[in-house]
This record gives sequence, C-alpha cells and structure tokens, in this order.
Amino acid sequence: MTDWRTLQASVRGAAHRRAGLPNQDAVRIARANDGFSLIVALADGHGSAKSFRSQHGARAAVAVALAACGALFKLESASQRKRWAEEQLPRELTRRWRERVDRSLDRRPFALAELEALDPASRRQIEANPYLAYGSTLLAVIVAPTFIVYLQLGDGDLLTVSASGEVERPLAKDERLIANETTSLCSAKAWNEVRVKFQALAGAPPALILAATDGYANSYRDEAGFQQVARDLWEMIRDEGIEPVQSNLKHWLNEASQQGSGDDITVGVICQMPDHLAGSGGL
Repeated sequence: MTDWRTLQASVRGAAHRRAGLPNQDAVRIARANDGFSLIVALADGHGSAKSFRSQHGARAAVAVALAACGALFKLESASQRKRWAEEQLPRELTRRWRERVDRSLDRRPFALAELEALDPASRRQIEANPYLAYGSTLLAVIVAPTFIVYLQLGDGDLLTVSASGEVERPLAKDERLIANETTSLCSAKAWNEVRVKFQALAGAPPALILAATDGYANSYRDEAGFQQVARDLWEMIRDEGIEPVQSNLKHWLNEASQQGSGDDITVGVICQMPDHLAGSGGL
C-alpha cells in the first residue's frame, strides 16, 4: 500500500495585508474512516464587497467537504463509488454548505452596517441571494488505495506529478472562468457546476498531487512556470523528505504572493514517500 503523506499551508495575500483584509482561503486535510485514505479540501472565498463573509463561507466549504466525501467509504464497489461521486457528491456538498450558511445567518443575521456598506445593486443581490455574502470556490481530492477522486467548483488548480516528473491536470481548465468570474457554491444551481473525475487505480498512482487556490498560479507568468512549482516540490520531497519542504512552504507562498498575484495563497499536497524516507514526517 502506498505510503501517502500530506503538506498544507495558507498565507494572507500581500494585497490583502495592505488593504487590511483577512485571509479568505481555507484548507483542511484528514484521514478517512478506513484509516488509510486521505481527503484534502481547499476553498477560496470570493472577497468582493458583496461577498463580505466569504472567509466564513470558505471555512464552511472545507468542513462540509470532509464530511460529505467521507460517505464514499460506506459504499462497497468501485462502480457504486464512481456513480455516487459523480452524481450525488456535488448535490451533497452544496446542500450541506447551504445548511451551514443558514445556521450562521440564524446566529448572526446581516448587520445594518454590513448592508449599508454595499452599493444599491449589490444590496439587492444579497437580499435576493444571501448565500452570495458567503461565496466560495472548492477544491477536493480523495486518495484511497484503489481510487482517486478529483473535485473542483470554481477557480483554483489541481496538478499531478508522476515519479518521473511529468505534470498533468486531472481536470482540464474550465474555459468559462475568465477574468475574475468564477463558478461558486453560492450559485443557484451550484451542483451543476461541480466537476468530478473518478480515477480507478490500475497502475502507479501519482507521486504528488497539488491542490492550490488561484492566487498561486496567478503569481506565475505562464502555465509552464506554475507546473514547474509542482515538479520542484516533488523533487525536493523525493530527495530531502517532507520536513524541509513543510518548514519553508509558508515562506515560499508569501514570496509568490508578494512578487506575483498579491492574493491569498493556499496549498494542500498529497505525496508518496520514497522508501529511503518513508519513516519521516507527515500526516
């Protein structure tokens, strides 16, 4: 069985620090109930004026992702898991997220000051769709002994790296996402926007899987530069182990934000441990 380890880090964007805005990303990683499988969830709150509680929406997104994805392990066959991941998981995620937002609004309704800070058009949008205030994207990866599930709603990036250093996108870029427009958990039919790939593991699994909010890729000039980041991470883990990478990860992300996008940057990494380093670190 593959010895999987994980890394995670989240930094407040350079532009957010200058503007006095919070980090609106969130990340959580957990082992599934079977004791072997891993679930990684990342979310990126929209951060626009009308999504003024999006950091809370992002935290809700990663929490419900861990809970909803865990239901896969109650199913016995690969065909059942594939069907449920593709057909039911998107609905389950959006349903649970809306329930958490509803509870948040029951505890703390919108304050008059929050609404008065909006322009009239944005206020009308919030009154018509209160979930917009909590708007967030979501990325999730489930790695099990016999399958991997990749899930994406909105912007952000999922990359895999093979043991030989080949980088691929398990889910192609969504061509609908242009400029700052993104699909979101706050959309009226968000489940229809969720993209899922179920991969049965017949051969060797990826050596490394990188999930990152869009502030990371946006800090690089092109796709090749960003893909090199994933390749470099794998090579450092392969050669030196997890601890040196984990200890430097926040510094690297802060540097990328300062020199690039200025946005919050959050990453979750699942990687194989080479035999000579298998006793070191990680979840």
